[in-house]
Amino acid sequence: MTTVLLVGNPNVGKSVIFSRLTGIKVIAANYPGTTVSFTKGRMKLNGEEAILIDVPGCYTLEPTCKAEEVACAMLQSGDIIINVVDATNLERHLFLTLQLLALKKPMIIALNFWDETKHRGIKIDVKKLEEILDVPIVPTSALRGEGLNELKAKIKQARVSQTLSVPQKEPWQQIGLIIKATQTITHRHHTLMERCGEVLIHPFWGIIFGAGFLYLSFRIVRILGECLINYLLDPFFNKLYTPLLLKLSAILKPDSFIHKILIGNLKDGELDLKEALGLLTTGVYVELGMILPYIIVFYFVLGILEDIGYLPRLAVLADGIMHRLGLHGYSIIPLFLGLGCNVPGLLATRILESRKERFIAITLISIAVPCASLQAMIIGLLAPYGNKYIGIVYLSLFLVLILSGLVLNFLLPGFSSDLVIEIPRYRLPVLSMLFRKLWFRVYSFVVDAVPFVFLGILAVNLIYIFDLFKYLIPFTRPVIKSIWGLPEISIVPIIMGFIRKDIAVALLVPLKLSLKQLLIATTVLAMFFPCIATYVMMIKELGVKDMLKAVGFMLCTSIIVGGVLNLIL
Repeated sequence: MTTVLLVGNPNVGKSVIFSRLTGIKVIAANYPGTTVSFTKGRMKLNGEEAILIDVPGCYTLEPTCKAEEVACAMLQSGDIIINVVDATNLERHLFLTLQLLALKKPMIIALNFWDETKHRGIKIDVKKLEEILDVPIVPTSALRGEGLNELKAKIKQARVSQTLSVPQKEPWQQIGLIIKATQTITHRHHTLMERCGEVLIHPFWGIIFGAGFLYLSFRIVRILGECLINYLLDPFFNKLYTPLLLKLSAILKPDSFIHKILIGNLKDGELDLKEALGLLTTGVYVELGMILPYIIVFYFVLGILEDIGYLPRLAVLADGIMHRLGLHGYSIIPLFLGLGCNVPGLLATRILESRKERFIAITLISIAVPCASLQAMIIGLLAPYGNKYIGIVYLSLFLVLILSGLVLNFLLPGFSSDLVIEIPRYRLPVLSMLFRKLWFRVYSFVVDAVPFVFLGILAVNLIYIFDLFKYLIPFTRPVIKSIWGLPEISIVPIIMGFIRKDIAVALLVPLKLSLKQLLIATTVLAMFFPCIATYVMMIKELGVKDMLKAVGFMLCTSIIVGGVLNLIL
């Protein structure tokens, strides 16, 4: 079976081309012996099935990081190379192209962002470039889907470059001659989009607009999430789902063991889906009625920010602050991705060069970056009391992130690398691609989360049924009651936080805490044990020893913060 490799610099559109050619139901895996991930899918190639691999983005075949080491290793086994090149930055991208040609493998070039060249006054003589490089070249616009059918049809025409029609000089001299022979640039005025782009990376105004964008993003998440709940999901659960469960309750009999597991507890013959603690009541409602609406909106907003190219600009703006935390600006990307789910946030720390940076980033994500489902529960739980109480939780987590970063940067040896990042152009999202990505993310969340939700609800229910609290409370009383000022029964959601933080926060509802206790418990749970999936990733990324160090720091910090909140609230 033919193996085709998509190779190119970061932010060149490889992933969009990959998605267009294979669809989004693909396999993501780590390269053997490393923590660097790649994506693999299948496509039809002249009637035959072929494997297409999206190789980690790289700038050179002389590796400067783990991702480039993996890219070089993968190039040894592929049959055909599709080199994806940014047509608007041809001179810079040809450096990698020349190195790929030297491998003497069948190759074809996709000149991506072709539609942008005319807006930038760039003219490229594709036929002349083909003659010089001696491989097929296809202009493409991946977001629009233009040129991809031609690219796919020409993959079998990929060939080994026999010669470069220029003198064998130093790479940058060669590239200069190629550009001189194939590219012309005409003067043009800046577009409105470009002027806006300059403002958005301005040292002062960029930060102002960036803070505004983030605030607006989370306002949209909350408002649209509440609309889904109030006008779609709650009417369904109240008018259709609850009556069905009441009928099932009558059949099962309220005092039976199976009723307590599936339905939970009734209150004066009525069913409260939040507090019943049954698998079919609280288990289903918490996941689908309280969390899922915010997940859908969050991933939609995140997809827009990704597709328009704003996240790398956040990296530039955040570089000064991040360096004080022992990181560099690009660390904002893993932190931001962690707001969707901590696991991809942890995976994204692989872009960081030093072990110190990765340890700090992973610890900060685990301790102070609430995932989307946890945010959904925080908002859902505190919204009835007012926005300022939601703000207290987020402000506490933000201060923890800053102070923890400063402490870790001071304590840990090592270095923080300089920021070297390519800023992609702004683009309008393609709705079809945006919704495909949204569906894939939401589907993955539901499939992964539902078992943990049911497991958490079942565990809590069994602890209630068999009265197991008496064995746990004596060990936790000094911290939970004395330092945090919470009732001893709070040990249940705290333990459940090890399975899923969002479910742990949901389990605060039946405890009927005061507003002060609710604020403390919510903040502490957001900082306390990360979920099992995050633990697994911490072990994979850091190893057991460093994972235990991060967890120890996390426990100490959460105990201190809970105590401080108990004193000042």
